[in-house]
Amino acid sequence: MKKITTSFYDILGISSATVCLVHCLIFPLLTILPLGLSHNPFIDLLFASVGLFAILKIIKKSSLLVSSILIVSMVLIWMSVLSELLFEIHLDLIYFGGIGMIIGHLINYKLHKKPNH
Repeated sequence: MKKITTSFYDILGISSATVCLVHCLIFPLLTILPLGLSHNPFIDLLFASVGLFAILKIIKKSSLLVSSILIVSMVLIWMSVLSELLFEIHLDLIYFGGIGMIIGHLINYKLHKKPNH
């Protein structure tokens, strides 16, 4: 059985965070068009769950800087998602969390791509 590498989880995290960020930025613009679309916070919950899975696999093997960036970003995302689910309050923290997730995964990916001497 092949062991999944940390770079796979970084790519998963980068992809998930990017799609989530695009969703969060573009979707409000789509709701003003008469397409009958409405916001569903469970989509945000899905993205947050995929991101949480990815960072739980990564933080055990990454540097303190990368782990800190990923954990703080994930906390911001979950605060925003839960406030929307429970209180129907939209917080802009999700944007900062998404950007932080992308940055954290990119740093971790680049650190693991360097040859170990």
